[in-house]
Amino acid sequence: MKFIGTRGTNDKKTFSEAILNPAAPNGGLYCPESLPVIDEEFITSHKDYKSLAKAVIKKFDVDISDESLEKAINLYDKFDTDTVVPVEKVENDLFIAELWHGPTRAFKDMALQPFGQVLSDLAKQKNENYLILAATSGDTGPATLETFANKDNIKVACMYPQNGTSDVQRLQMVTIDAKNEKVIGVRGNFDDTQNTLKQLLNSDSFKNTLNEKHISLSAANSVNFGRIIFQTIYHIWAYAKLVNDKVIKFGEKIDIIVPSGNFGNALGGYYAKKMGLAIDKIVIASNINNVLTEWVNNGSYDLTNKELIQTASPAMDILKSSNVERVLFDKFGSERTAELMKSLEENGKYELTPEELAEIKKDFIATSCSDEEGFEYIKEYAAKGYIMDTHTATAIKAYKTLNSNNIQVAYSTAEWTKFAPSLYRALIEDKKVHDKEALDAISEKYNVSVPKMVEELFTKPITQNTIVDKDGIEKAIVEFL
Repeated sequence: MKFIGTRGTNDKKTFSEAILNPAAPNGGLYCPESLPVIDEEFITSHKDYKSLAKAVIKKFDVDISDESLEKAINLYDKFDTDTVVPVEKVENDLFIAELWHGPTRAFKDMALQPFGQVLSDLAKQKNENYLILAATSGDTGPATLETFANKDNIKVACMYPQNGTSDVQRLQMVTIDAKNEKVIGVRGNFDDTQNTLKQLLNSDSFKNTLNEKHISLSAANSVNFGRIIFQTIYHIWAYAKLVNDKVIKFGEKIDIIVPSGNFGNALGGYYAKKMGLAIDKIVIASNINNVLTEWVNNGSYDLTNKELIQTASPAMDILKSSNVERVLFDKFGSERTAELMKSLEENGKYELTPEELAEIKKDFIATSCSDEEGFEYIKEYAAKGYIMDTHTATAIKAYKTLNSNNIQVAYSTAEWTKFAPSLYRALIEDKKVHDKEALDAISEKYNVSVPKMVEELFTKPITQNTIVDKDGIEKAIVEFL
C-alpha cells in the first residue's frame, strides 16, 4: 500500500517511509492511497483482540516484517485485561468500549504501544537515529514516553502545556526516568505545542541542525499515520464484539460516539466505516471548546472568535484538530484541502460550501457538553455502579440528547483516575482538592481500586523540570540533544 499527501504531490511513500518521516509535501499529512475491505467472514473469524489487530494490519499490506508486527501486537499483553478493550453494556442500546486498560490508563496506549515498537524496529533496521516529537494535551505524552523509554536509536522530546493537564498526567511525564527522553513544560496551551511540532517537522533549519548530529525527525502525534492505522482496529473490534455476542447481526448499523479533541479517534472510525464496517453516524462529542461541533453542524471552522478554555476534560481542550484535514482530503481531494488549510492558516478560518457540508453530514453529527452537564452524567452513572471519566461523560451527553434508533457504542478514552479532582467535584463535594485526596475519597466511597502505577506517581522523584515559553521549545530540544 502507498501513502500520499493531503495537499498534493506525485510522490508516493511506503508505510515505513510515511511513519519515519510524517511531514508530507506542502505542509500536509500522509493518507493511504486506498483502504482495504473487511467482510462478514473477517469480522466473525477473529475472537480475540490480538488476532484481529494482526489481521487488520496485514490487510493494509504495510512494509513491516512479521517479526516486528508480532512484537508490536504482543505489547497488548501489558494491558490489565485479556480482552484488551472490554465492551460494557450500560443501557439496552448503549455499550461503552473501554480504551484505557493499558500502562498509562488512556486510549493513546492502544496505538502508541504497538506503533512505538514498529518505529523503533525500523530505526534499528536502518541503523539510523531518530528524534520523536510529541505534543500532548495530557494523554499522548505519557503514552509516548512509556513506549519509547530506553529504546535504542530513539530520542523523544515531549511538550505539554504547563497548566493544561491533570496532575496525574503531569506526574506521568515529569517522573519519567529515561536518558533518551526530554519533557518540556510550555507556558501556553496545547495548540501552542502542536503548532510548534508541525513547524519543526517542516523546518529546514531544524532538520539541518539534526542532520549535523546524524539524527532524523519523526513524530508520535496523530499527524503520524502510524498512530491512525492502529486506531482503526478498536472500532472494528467493538463492532465484531457486538456481532459475536449476538447483540447485532452483521450488516446491522450502529452509531459510534467519540469524545473528540485532535480527531484521530474519530478518523479511525471513519476509515473503519469506509473499509466496510456498518457504522451509520460517527458522533463527535466535544466539550465547550466546540470548534468541531460548529464545523460538523454548520460547515464553519472559525478560530477567529475562539479562545481556548480550560475544562474538566483537558485532553479535548484543542481548537486546531489536525486530523480533520484527512477527512477533507478524502471527501474533496488535495486541491480543495490545500485551499481550505491555507485559509485556516492565513485567515484563522474556512467555510465549507453547502454541498461540502452535506457530504460531511453523511458521516458525522456532533454535540458539545459543559463541565456541569458532564458532572451530572458522572453522578447519574456512578449511582448505577459505573464510574466514568470526564471525557466519557461528553459521550453520554451525546447519547442522551441525539436521538438514534441504532445500537450505540461510546468510547471511554481514559480511566477515571486520570481526572480524580473533577470526579471528586461531581461525586463528593464541589471544591478543589489534590489528586491524591480525590483518588482516596472516590476509591473508598465507591469501592473502586486505584491502579498501582497511579498510586506510585505521588512518591516518585521529579526528574524533568524544564519549563519554557513556546519560543524556547526548539532551543530546549537542541540543548537536550
